[in-house]
Amino acid sequence: MSSSSPSVPSVRLPLRAAPPLYGRREWRTDGTRAPSPALVAVKPLACSAPASYRSALLLHRRRRYALPPVAATATSKPVLKDPKKYQEWDSLTAKFAGAANVPFLLLQLPQIILNARNLLAGNKTALFAVPWLGMLTGLLGNLSLLSYFAKKKETGAVIVQTLGVISTYVVIAQLAMAESMPLPQFVATSAVVAAGLLLNFLNYFGWLPGTLWLLWEDFITIGGLAVLPQVMWSTFVPFIPNSLLPGIISGSLAAAAVVMARMGKLSKGGTKFVGSLSGWTATLLFMWMPVAQMWINYLNPSNIKGLSAFTMLLAMIGNGLMIPRAVFIRDLMWFTGSAWASFLQGWGNLACMYCFNSISRESFLATTLGLLLWLGFTLWRDTVAHGNSSPVTSLKELLFGK
Repeated sequence: MSSSSPSVPSVRLPLRAAPPLYGRREWRTDGTRAPSPALVAVKPLACSAPASYRSALLLHRRRRYALPPVAATATSKPVLKDPKKYQEWDSLTAKFAGAANVPFLLLQLPQIILNARNLLAGNKTALFAVPWLGMLTGLLGNLSLLSYFAKKKETGAVIVQTLGVISTYVVIAQLAMAESMPLPQFVATSAVVAAGLLLNFLNYFGWLPGTLWLLWEDFITIGGLAVLPQVMWSTFVPFIPNSLLPGIISGSLAAAAVVMARMGKLSKGGTKFVGSLSGWTATLLFMWMPVAQMWINYLNPSNIKGLSAFTMLLAMIGNGLMIPRAVFIRDLMWFTGSAWASFLQGWGNLACMYCFNSISRESFLATTLGLLLWLGFTLWRDTVAHGNSSPVTSLKELLFGK
């Protein structure tokens, strides 16, 4: 901008508001005071474009202090109605997930103690009742979920899966001592467990190169997809022929999909789907375990008397404690696995035991009521924390996203 008078120099628009200048004014020869040149230079700006000056100044301040523009604010995520309740529920769900360590740890301790007593007594045959293939399947599921939660930085779930890996590995080591598990398989399992724990620890703290993490994710994806169909197939043997083809076929397809994804031969959606397979495979492995148990109960009802109601209750409580956190962060995979295990592995087996008079009706009804109240409390608190109108809205956000 320039002034038409030759006595007024060209002035740039200032970047910030300057305080008025009160300098010493000069006197004319006729005794009057001459106006300050700075005031004369600024006066045309103030008179001709005060609105543009304020707009430019506001834009500069926004850029300097990183304030969001009005247009961006209008399209951003709406502000929570009560941020305090949101933060409280966030903290509480994290504590619930951490508390799940107690029942999950108690699940394996009786088996570990019993195996140790049999080993010390020289009764190695008793350990052959524990299937090492089933324990290995659970271990692979724990490792896969550990990688999933370590990537999401969910501390409580990471601790739960780490304890699951360690406790299951202790049982597998006891089986190897009893010569129930072949030594080559135990050595390979030990190497995978050591590498998995180390890589997940480094990745959780951000110390692992991305290339190594991708290789580990590819390994657990292929391994999980090879094991899952094989376990499902083996559940129904001898009603179907015993075969390794399901694991070989699915593992080969998984390897081909991973290679194509890394070579960029898949679409963006296909690559994202392959990347999510490891977490879903681990979830399906755990989801299949209660199905296999209930199938055995159906074939041999007499085996139900050998089940421990306390063990099933611990399984229901441990998985139920992780449901609020899964709902809060809108993690459908975590919610599916936890809810399924809580209902089928815990409550479902208790229902079978009640039907065959292994537990009293009062105990079963009290357990059922407690589970329903817990789920109702979870949905109510989550609805309040997110400021939704009803629990149906929270469930829609969980199932279909926001």
